[in-house]
Amino acid sequence: MVFNPDIHHRRSIRLQRYDYSSTGAYFVTICVDGRECLFGDCMDGVMRLNPAGAIVRDIWGGLPERFSNVKMDEFMVMPNHFHGIVWIVGAPLAAPDFKTPLAAPDLELKQNIIDAAGSQGAASSQGAASSAPTLGSIMRAFKSLSAIEINRILDRQGRLLWQRNFYERVIRDEKELDGIREYILQNPMKWVDDENNPDVT
Repeated sequence: MVFNPDIHHRRSIRLQRYDYSSTGAYFVTICVDGRECLFGDCMDGVMRLNPAGAIVRDIWGGLPERFSNVKMDEFMVMPNHFHGIVWIVGAPLAAPDFKTPLAAPDLELKQNIIDAAGSQGAASSQGAASSAPTLGSIMRAFKSLSAIEINRILDRQGRLLWQRNFYERVIRDEKELDGIREYILQNPMKWVDDENNPDVT
C-alpha cells in the first residue's frame, strides 16, 4: 500500500500479529481535541510556535532520553496537530512480511519549525530510560507529558489536550520513508488548504 496523504487522518488498522516494539520506523499523527489551534500560527508557509507548541517540540525531542532504543526523524508541530516519524531500534524482532527490516539511519534530531523567539532546536525532557518500548507506550508518554505541561501553562487543568488514540503507519521501505518525510516538511506550506485548518470552509 502506498502512503496517501489524503487519508492520513483515518484511524489506522493495526497489523495482526505485528510486534509494535519491533525495529522499524513509524509515521504518527496526533490531533488536538476539537482541532483547537493551541500551538502557534502558520504564516507564509512557516510554522511559528508559541510556548505551548515549543513544549510539544521539546518533549518529542526528549523521548530518546526516556526510551533508550528510540530515535526521532522528521517531525512537524502544526497549529492543532502533530506529525512525526519515530524509529524503534535494536529490538530483537523484525517486522513480519518484511524481506529486510528498514535500517535506522544515523539520525540527528531534525527540526524545521520556529518558536516564538525565533530560535530552532529541541530541548530534552527528563525521565528514566526504558527497554523495549512499544509504539503505544512511547506515544502515551508523549501525550501525557505534553498535556500536563501545556494545560499548566494555559490554565486548562482537567481538560483534554489530545484526541483519543493516534494515527500510526508502519513505514515499509526507503521510498515510502522519503515520501512521508517530504509530506511532513511540506505541511506548513499546505496549511491554507488543510482540512484541520478552521479557516478552511
